[in-house]
Amino acid sequence: MRSYALYFAALFALIVDQATKIGVIFGLDLVNLLRIDVAPPLLNFRYGENRGINFGLFNDGGDASRWILIAVSLVICAAVFIWVRRSHANSRMMLISAGLVIGGALGNVLDRVLYGYVLDFLNMSCCGFNNPYVFNVADIFVFGGAAGLILFEGRAKKPA
Repeated sequence: MRSYALYFAALFALIVDQATKIGVIFGLDLVNLLRIDVAPPLLNFRYGENRGINFGLFNDGGDASRWILIAVSLVICAAVFIWVRRSHANSRMMLISAGLVIGGALGNVLDRVLYGYVLDFLNMSCCGFNNPYVFNVADIFVFGGAAGLILFEGRAKKPA
């Protein structure tokens, strides 16, 4: 029954990611407004199209790089799935963390398939630091899930 935690976490992350992108980018018309100050400077919505990876790295690539990034993301999802299922089937937190990584990654893959780029809209700054980068909810799930994989790995029960 615990293995369902991975599937539910992945589905949850994918749905929440896509719902927030649709709601903010298209529902609030960020695609045309390009910026909405929500609670400046802590939270702002800024429209972004990321054709590369984190922080816009490899953003200059064409259609081939798009499909390469999709393939790499899917391979990573498969590797995380296989690794966590083989190594940590008894740790619910590991399964949830892996599900968040997979669901978040699949949310960005879906963007690349549908739009040709990843939709980003979150911008956060604080304490005199003006952050020029935008990200999305999928990125939060990937980061949080990866942190969970690191934090909970040592707590997994080792088979006798």
